[in-house]
Amino acid sequence: MATLQQLLHDRLAAAFASVAGEPVDPSLRRSQHADFQADAALGLARRLRGNPRQIAADVVGRARWDDLCASVEVSGPGFINLTLADDALGTLLGAANADDRLGVPLAAEPETVVVDYSAPNVAKEMHVGHLRSTVIGDSVVRLLEWLGHRVIRANHLGDWGTPFGMLIEHLLDLGGAEAAHELSLGDLNTFYQAARAKFDSDEDFKTRARNRVVALQGGDEQTVRLWRLLVQESEKYFLSVYDRLDVRLTGADFFGESAYNDMLPQVLAELDRLGLLRESDGAQVVFPAGFTNREGEPLPLIVRKRDGGFGYPATDLAAIRHRLHTLHATRLLYVVGLPQRQHFEMVYEVAREAGWLRPPARAEHVGFGSVLGPDGKVFRTRAGATVKLIDLVDEAVARAAALIEEKNPDLDVVERAELARTVGIGAVKYADLSNDRTRDYVFDWDRMLSLEGNTAPYLQYARARIESIFRRGATTPDRSRRTVTVAAPAEHALALHLLAFPEIVAETAESLELHQLTGYLFRLATLFTSFYEQCPVLRAEDDVRASRLVLCDLTARTLARGLDLLGIGAPRRM
Repeated sequence: MATLQQLLHDRLAAAFASVAGEPVDPSLRRSQHADFQADAALGLARRLRGNPRQIAADVVGRARWDDLCASVEVSGPGFINLTLADDALGTLLGAANADDRLGVPLAAEPETVVVDYSAPNVAKEMHVGHLRSTVIGDSVVRLLEWLGHRVIRANHLGDWGTPFGMLIEHLLDLGGAEAAHELSLGDLNTFYQAARAKFDSDEDFKTRARNRVVALQGGDEQTVRLWRLLVQESEKYFLSVYDRLDVRLTGADFFGESAYNDMLPQVLAELDRLGLLRESDGAQVVFPAGFTNREGEPLPLIVRKRDGGFGYPATDLAAIRHRLHTLHATRLLYVVGLPQRQHFEMVYEVAREAGWLRPPARAEHVGFGSVLGPDGKVFRTRAGATVKLIDLVDEAVARAAALIEEKNPDLDVVERAELARTVGIGAVKYADLSNDRTRDYVFDWDRMLSLEGNTAPYLQYARARIESIFRRGATTPDRSRRTVTVAAPAEHALALHLLAFPEIVAETAESLELHQLTGYLFRLATLFTSFYEQCPVLRAEDDVRASRLVLCDLTARTLARGLDLLGIGAPRRM
């Protein structure tokens, strides 16, 4: 079904085209002076050298409004103000009520989308620095999957390269397979740090580690077996973190750097055949157009190092080529911190120059800022150590449990534990997603767990409160009702916002600015509060009561769906 904004847009566009003799974007937007405002008459007047108010009046006169608008007026220098009719809102609400998707259509042209996110390193514990990539990536996946796209989750593990020489050698010193099993039960960071300390202080160990890298790259059976043990034990740990954090990444989504190892010589050969490869200071590089250093000299992307080894630029080139040629993706999303922007833009440019990345395919860096502590520096423990992600999750759940114990001590133990998990993890995710992802944000326990303001607990409580209305009224939602009575101003405002859900979902899926969706949900919860305070529901007369219960149910469903797209649970009781 067509959305409210689409209906208005199409009628305005047809009227503007009739006046202009060519297609015109109506520049439709929400307004403080009416429900919607169209601004295109001002720009059109400059092209036609006419009076903008007269052009706006001509547009209004050429469109049919009586089934949608209560009033259409020209104001100011040529703005068209539209106020929707309550009956029209009621009809559209009825259609949304009967639709499991709340009026949000599936994508007209589904795409294959690769989402590259999380990307921890083998033999290292996940820390707070992995939070944003994991949480943002998971929400992007949920959103695009719900819209009907084929989404490939790519967890680009750091599982290859020179550090594995020292890690495998340290593993051998500790006893091989038995040590790897112990590693899965212990502290990955301690293991890595011990290997690094030995590498830095013991020349014999350093030599053995370097030789072990050669053995690994050469496919030595024992070395590869021990490498696989390290990877397997690390992956088990990563999956335990993902399970606790309630994200959709699975073992099938691991695509480590090693997965592209056999493709690297082919990438090198193809770049050479295309005339893109150059030698620079003993290394083989590509100079993508448009990138220079501080001195204005061309900036190289190193494909093969002077020692003959391949680094992560080569792996990233192999990955983008594989995703385009083998997976046939048309949208590539890299959910990686902002400091990596230039690197990925260089990779994209090389892929374009090689002819791999061409329309309709496109690659996007979904960049994000850092998580800061109260001191404005990168978030760390009080002792100054990096905060482990699993510890962050545990503390969030513990704090939520204390809050629930205080607010609702009558809940049984099992329900309280599940609610604490939903609220605690939801609070952490929402605090991240409700901020503009390109900015740093301060991690604040008290703010993110508050039941007031733009937080997950506030939205979760709003949904739970609506569910309690149906329990108190001993009634269930009527989703067969196709007409809704809209009369009071608070009903009108809530109805307009509910009907805007399809647009906000579409806009968020395109921009991947998830704070747009969180802002919509917060506004929805506050509008519902105003509606509930001003418009009695259970005490209203029969037809009004039934209509207001539909508004309640639509709000609860929209909150639950919106939170689910963010990877956040919406409990029915709190």
